[in-house]
Amino acid sequence: MSLLHQDTPEEIDDAARGEEFTKGSSHIVLASVCAAIVVMIAIGTYLYLGRALPIASGQVTNVRIHPRHVVSSGLDANGEPMAVQSFDQVLVFAHVQLTNQTKYPLSLYEILTDITLADGIHSSYAAKASDYDRLFLAFPELENFHGKPLKLETTLQPGQSVEGEIVSTFQMSKAQWSAQKDMDFNFAFRYQPRLVLMPAAPPVEQ
Repeated sequence: MSLLHQDTPEEIDDAARGEEFTKGSSHIVLASVCAAIVVMIAIGTYLYLGRALPIASGQVTNVRIHPRHVVSSGLDANGEPMAVQSFDQVLVFAHVQLTNQTKYPLSLYEILTDITLADGIHSSYAAKASDYDRLFLAFPELENFHGKPLKLETTLQPGQSVEGEIVSTFQMSKAQWSAQKDMDFNFAFRYQPRLVLMPAAPPVEQ
């Protein structure tokens, strides 16, 4: 190109259009970055609130344990003779309060009592309401533990609170129980994360 060469108007227009295109591309990139940041903030906020606000709250109070040595009657359910059996067990009675913190119903279907021993975690399902009541018919001496049972398959409406008694059974001696290092109560709601609660106070033996 000669030093005397001058850009034609068409060439100048092409250069201007290229500059405008570059500026437009920069705006698109900037907008995309801003949109990505907004989405990340929204996801982070959702996850944070999901962790900070569990579906339910509650507490486990007045936990009482009752060690027992059981000797069977030597008769089966039909009254026929059978071998006499004996074993040790620890009954765990607890008063439970639960509150639905969501905007939709929660269906409680399972409660576990977990204890940690030297060999790992031992779990026992809480008795159903019908089995809870039968326990006191079979063993009248336990009547002072009797209360209103917390029913499984209870549906908690949004904001609703329920409370009641549960009982779990561990087949072990009092000495084995005394070696437990930790205890918690595990509440399962259909299609939702489990709620794990620690006792509000150490269990009391009675």
